[in-house]
Amino acid sequence: MSHTVQSSNAPSAVLVSDFDGTMTANDFYKLVAERLLPPDALAPWAEYRAGRSTHFEALRDIFAHLRAPEAEILALVDDMAPDPLLAERVGRLAAAGWSVVVASAGCAWYIERILRGLRLSSRVEVHANPGVYDPATGLRMSPPPADSPFFCRETGVDKAAIVRFHLARGATVAFAGDGFADEPAALAAPVRLRFARADLAQALTTRGEFFHPFTRWADVADALLAEPQPTSQRGGAK
Repeated sequence: MSHTVQSSNAPSAVLVSDFDGTMTANDFYKLVAERLLPPDALAPWAEYRAGRSTHFEALRDIFAHLRAPEAEILALVDDMAPDPLLAERVGRLAAAGWSVVVASAGCAWYIERILRGLRLSSRVEVHANPGVYDPATGLRMSPPPADSPFFCRETGVDKAAIVRFHLARGATVAFAGDGFADEPAALAAPVRLRFARADLAQALTTRGEFFHPFTRWADVADALLAEPQPTSQRGGAK
């Protein structure tokens, strides 16, 4: 599911955050490949890393091979292990003027289930690839509509476009991520508000780009909470 902030009521500060491996300890695609799929299950990911397919196509093809009762898949969703402080920190960020936006190249099917379980569905905006699970056909992930302002052929969801959207309307924007596909969004964010771990940290280090390292998502929230209270950048505010 994907929806867009309306600028008339838009917050003055936005944390755009990846989901798998950023808000959670584990990536969904890695869990299903390790526990439910054959040894060559990650071949589509190797094709993506070699530049022979897109990030979206790789995840779509991995998810399509799932064949298990839904309850078994939902147990894996639980094992993604969202940061135990996620809901509490979202609340503290909101009180400090920060809105949290999930920007994910993964599937909304499991992201929204986790957020519902944490009672965050109405408090966190989600941009992710739609999907439906059927034990007979697997997790069928589809891209957002091509006319979406945040559509991207490579990942389905254009995270960098989401960052630029909020910057263009004058908001203070931070970005947090962990994957190679997060690099464009991280580079679109202000240097002092880039947060990275794992593959994204490696990519930014290789480029010689500054970022704040983090171990868990709460570290990102805590760093932003230590910032001066954000204000709109319209009219020249910094």
